[in-house]
Amino acid sequence: MTKFSMKTEDLNHIALHVSDLELSRKFYGELLGLEKIQRPAFDFPGEWYRLGHAQELHLIAGRKDKVNSSTRGNHFALGVKSMDDTEAYLKEKGLIHTPRQTRPDGAYQIYCEDPDGYWIEFCQNKSF
Repeated sequence: MTKFSMKTEDLNHIALHVSDLELSRKFYGELLGLEKIQRPAFDFPGEWYRLGHAQELHLIAGRKDKVNSSTRGNHFALGVKSMDDTEAYLKEKGLIHTPRQTRPDGAYQIYCEDPDGYWIEFCQNKSF
């Protein structure tokens, strides 16, 4: 029996392997409006963005393989304060998204797809 256990603190970052870094920069930086943050001087191209207060999105250039992502499979979710505001924002930016759904726990959720085919969920918890 092990007397030690791993204690995680948070989700530090999400890394996405992208095929066209410029297209992904436009999507995440300009269209979604994520804040670009400093990236270490790696020997390969990429871009980093802030997600919420302490999490990050790391884009890594050079993907050649097919993406395996779906709304019920591999995806990542961003919590939002207002689903109404999020839907209006996505519409204003011309970003196609799924119709709003309500989860069994009462949370709202919608999805949109990035240029590589990664699905992003936007969710608003039921404590609205």
